[in-house]
Amino acid sequence: MKVLIVYYSTFGNTYKMALEVAEGVKAVPGTIPVIRTVPELIPEEIIQSREDLRRGKELQKDVPLVTLDDFREAGAVAFGTPTRFGAVSAQLKNQIDRLSPLWQEGALEGKPAGIFVSTATLHGGQEMTIFSLLPSLLHLGMIFVGVPYSVRNLFTTKGGGSPYGPGHVAGDNSQRELDSDEIAILRAFGKRLAEIGLKLMK
Repeated sequence: MKVLIVYYSTFGNTYKMALEVAEGVKAVPGTIPVIRTVPELIPEEIIQSREDLRRGKELQKDVPLVTLDDFREAGAVAFGTPTRFGAVSAQLKNQIDRLSPLWQEGALEGKPAGIFVSTATLHGGQEMTIFSLLPSLLHLGMIFVGVPYSVRNLFTTKGGGSPYGPGHVAGDNSQRELDSDEIAILRAFGKRLAEIGLKLMK
């Protein structure tokens, strides 16, 4: 079973989170992580004018863009996004808005889905960003998957993560790396999503 991990990342932080979710998926026999990104909306001239943006894009240069077939073939889906004023990024929302053909087919109904998010600060809107994306998943007929408190790192994390989904605090310069609690939560999330996907396929 394929687990689609579709994300948008400006500086590379959400991309690094996607890699950790994939590690969690790999821990479940019979599942394969598929990492995909979405089309960029920032004009190329702006990206080329800033070193931090160029560095982020260079990090992800080999990640393919997601297709409708990627969604069709997936048994479970993880959506990753940075926060934008407490809401999902325009780039990921733009991709979700393109899923109308699958919505009309009912192709995503019954598939488990979860959300992971990166913010600049601890109270920068991680939970609100997840909630902003949740209605779209429900309209598509997907089954929302979070992170239960049996994942003990939820009690100790200083960077992010909640029952609603994994989180990461990237810092005001977007350079803070994932810490051990954040990584553990991301991997537990990927593993749980894959396990639930397999159960629902039976």
